[in-house]
Amino acid sequence: MQTINDISKIKEIRFQPNPNRQKFDFEEISAQEIRGKIKPLEDETIIRLDNKTGDKLAQKNDMAAYDESFNNYSSLAGSGLLTSHSLIVHGESDYFSSNNLTFYFYTRSEEISNKSEYIKKTTDPELDSRRDYAGDRTNFIIDAAPENSVLFIDGPLLAGVSNPYNIKMNEELLKMNTIPIFIVKNSNSNLVTESFPELKRKFNSDMHWAYNLLDPGFRTNFFMYEDLYNEDFSKIFCYLKSFNISPQRIEFHPKTFEKYQDVLNEMMHLIHYLVLVQGDLKNPQVRPIAIAEKFARQTLDLFDMRNLMKSLGLTPTMNQERGFGG
Repeated sequence: MQTINDISKIKEIRFQPNPNRQKFDFEEISAQEIRGKIKPLEDETIIRLDNKTGDKLAQKNDMAAYDESFNNYSSLAGSGLLTSHSLIVHGESDYFSSNNLTFYFYTRSEEISNKSEYIKKTTDPELDSRRDYAGDRTNFIIDAAPENSVLFIDGPLLAGVSNPYNIKMNEELLKMNTIPIFIVKNSNSNLVTESFPELKRKFNSDMHWAYNLLDPGFRTNFFMYEDLYNEDFSKIFCYLKSFNISPQRIEFHPKTFEKYQDVLNEMMHLIHYLVLVQGDLKNPQVRPIAIAEKFARQTLDLFDMRNLMKSLGLTPTMNQERGFGG
């Protein structure tokens, strides 16, 4: 709130009326940037999933999920990032939600940043916003996640600037006997298809390959990606298809796999079941993440930037005036 109060005193900062709600475009590992080697960990290429097994696992495992939602606010003087972090825990008949709202304002102007300690001077707003987001996300998940549970996290394990934060978070969760599983719905990564000669240049992406390979209710074998320069930046992953639409990538850190290998094999049945329970053909995802996403968006909507700016006395531009309904 202090950031908003200080912004209200700076006449140069005038936001556009409508925020952008797109998520970060995570920097995933692609074949062009590969720094390691990839190998299959199972003999079978295609493995059947059992929703009945998944149902039983859902009854006996404590589950939680994390997702977030963003509003990006642009102005000539800089940009604001409002993030709603959401983590839900399954109760017997309801969901328990923890939420954290953060707001940052970034500018390249030293004159503007000198007017408030809460306004961030930066030469790269995109990079700094990613770092702030990754740090807040890590701390929030560690604080809010329950012990002895399965935690589904929306987004990739390895994501460029987020890598060290995700690795730290993963280690802390393992100390809590919590199993972190990262789930990716959309991806252009071609790590698999460009690493094996029989697949090379036949598919647009790994998602494209997995869609053609898998029938609904199946997953691929697990793959191991080993980074040759930093072993912490390695991962184990597979592709899973519940409906006859785009599959999802399920991934976890090798230390998670080492500690919970037998359990993680079973978790693939649970994930399949939770996608079926959600039943959304347009946006297939595990139900706990879908619930966390709803809480994140609803919490974000509690923060009405346009009315808040008006109440703080900010003078809108001509386009803002129309956006504010003035």
